[in-house]
Amino acid sequence: MPEHTAPITRRDYSLTGPEAARAFEKGLVSASWYQSPISRKRMKELMQRRDSPALLDTAIWVSALFAAGVGGCWFWGTWACVPFFLAYGVLYGTASNPRWHETGHGTAFKTRWMNDVLYQVASFMCIFEPHVWRWSHARHHTDTIVVGRDPEIVEPRPPSFLMMFLSLFNLPLAWKTFSGVARHAVGKVSAQEADFIPESEWPKVFRAARIWVGIYAVVIGTALYLHSWLPLMLMGLPSLYGAWLGYIFGLTQHVGLAEDVLDHRSNCRTIYMNRVLRFIYMDMNYHLEHHMYPMVPYHALAQLHEEIRSDCPPPYANLFEAYKEILPTIWKQRSDPTYFIQRPTHCSERACSRWGAQQPQ
Repeated sequence: MPEHTAPITRRDYSLTGPEAARAFEKGLVSASWYQSPISRKRMKELMQRRDSPALLDTAIWVSALFAAGVGGCWFWGTWACVPFFLAYGVLYGTASNPRWHETGHGTAFKTRWMNDVLYQVASFMCIFEPHVWRWSHARHHTDTIVVGRDPEIVEPRPPSFLMMFLSLFNLPLAWKTFSGVARHAVGKVSAQEADFIPESEWPKVFRAARIWVGIYAVVIGTALYLHSWLPLMLMGLPSLYGAWLGYIFGLTQHVGLAEDVLDHRSNCRTIYMNRVLRFIYMDMNYHLEHHMYPMVPYHALAQLHEEIRSDCPPPYANLFEAYKEILPTIWKQRSDPTYFIQRPTHCSERACSRWGAQQPQ
């Protein structure tokens, strides 16, 4: 007789389902998380905010974005425009994401208005509604990868390979965002959004959505008037065709690791990257360190890493090494959603020395 395979049990990752109540019962909601020991004096030094690193970073980013855009426009209509728009797309659709993230924490710049301005611009570029995602991300840090609480779990178990493929082009996020923009523009929020956005913030959500509708109307109207795709290649479409690298980065943060734990060493990855990738990613490759101490600015995360790495799992030498672990894991999770990678909570002296020698300078 043929074998009968047991049905795959799927957890409810929504914020309004039974898993939310279970998270409360387990004591996982707004709980105390493990933090690696570090002296108060040293932490105070690392938490110092400065304008100069982010000003230089932003100047280089905007200059590169402008140069790539000019090149794409200059060679528009020929194959020579392709490499320029490939670069423009990554700088627009991927590099905007970590800049949204760091300014959202208020740690990119010391000056508040600089954080606020870049946050709004970067939010638009990576199609994250600014006020929705500010509160969503606050919840992500409070209840990181807690099922039923964290609205930013990238790949629920079991993963969908179709959705993962579409996510390389940001299509699931685009659908979610523009559905939200349409809803917010008429003054409504969803039940899930109401779970993490204070009601006092709803007017800001509605106002931002209406501004976005106006901007996109102008861009689409210009494209129609000119009978050209060029305006959309510069604003709008880069959020889709340039998001692939951001998704590759994003999968490495938590996918395949533990759910429902209160130790970031078990559900976050730190990966060594070269200077170019670290610039694009704004040092969010030190993701374990960022989650453990989220008020440390991005430019100090490498220093924080050195301070606590002996108390953390060994970092990955590069993206390839991380994906050698991630891809087999998500393949196995298709049939066994309970499977995950159990990382060591400490880095042995030998492992720390070996990984430290491999860190790009």
